[in-house]
Amino acid sequence: MPINKHAMIRYQALDKCFSRRGPGADFSELEQACNDALYELSGKGGISRSQLYADIRFMESDQGWSIPLEKNKQGKRVMYRYTDPDFSINKRPMRPEEAEQLREALFTLSRFKGMPQFEWVDELSARLEASFHLKPGAAQVIEFEENPYLTGREHITTLFHAILEERVLQVTYQGFKQDQPGSVRFHPYYLKQYNNRWFVFGWNSDTERLMNMALDRIHALKPVKGSFRTNETIDFTEYFEDVVGVTVRNATPKKIELQVSEDLMPYIRTKPLHGSQKEGATANGWTTITVHVVPNYELQSILLSHGERLRVCAPDDFRAELHQRAKALLGLYEQPCR
Repeated sequence: MPINKHAMIRYQALDKCFSRRGPGADFSELEQACNDALYELSGKGGISRSQLYADIRFMESDQGWSIPLEKNKQGKRVMYRYTDPDFSINKRPMRPEEAEQLREALFTLSRFKGMPQFEWVDELSARLEASFHLKPGAAQVIEFEENPYLTGREHITTLFHAILEERVLQVTYQGFKQDQPGSVRFHPYYLKQYNNRWFVFGWNSDTERLMNMALDRIHALKPVKGSFRTNETIDFTEYFEDVVGVTVRNATPKKIELQVSEDLMPYIRTKPLHGSQKEGATANGWTTITVHVVPNYELQSILLSHGERLRVCAPDDFRAELHQRAKALLGLYEQPCR
């Protein structure tokens, strides 16, 4: 029997409760956890006791995940928990019905292969087939770049739905320069991935300005009541058009002139630094290229990552910034490690 979206949200909420250390969770706590999870998804809670009992029975069944659940009576309360606290439905193999649903979804997606703006379908299909073993041996012949230790991805669904449904969030966030986490009243507008990290952009009600937060620095978030400040002025496609990465300064884009060594140039041609990249003349083993962007930290980092095979020629102030960072790096290596 296919599992719908709301059911899966409830199963995930129950799975977290059953995994708790200690005595576990009683029925009212399970009910509250499901309602909270449903509210985060749709702004509506409300699960009946009969539905909750049915969910637990399904999770215990062979058609579900055969969860190792124990029920201990403490006074008038019955406490629910896994006999193995390390168990999770997310660690179980995919159920045959789920695999079949995924195959059907991949078949539908395959109709879009080769069409403009659907290049991602090829990678997604390969990733799903390898990750969920939909084809024999698929996991042994392909590997994707992942950071299994990166936190914050669990917030993507909540943020995504909050953006679509225009819901205000209370976010507990700790930036890299903050000693302690702080609370932010946040109106989310846009999710963006860069360099295998996720960022959310939105309006900070406390400072009355647009801000971005790295999802791996978010400690907690929850929907709160309040009027949502609608984004009526920012087209985020244009917002990021003149930058590399996610750091956007209120500055005019500049023409950055670079020289690239002959051994690096084939790589730069196939993976441009930016969409505005243009190739110029080649002389003495160096090819001149230009990009039209707002200089920022991410651009500096990419350029420096190519070491001695790439150099900035103009403008002078940006070249000087890179020169200072290169000198600092050289000085670091001239000192012995202690």
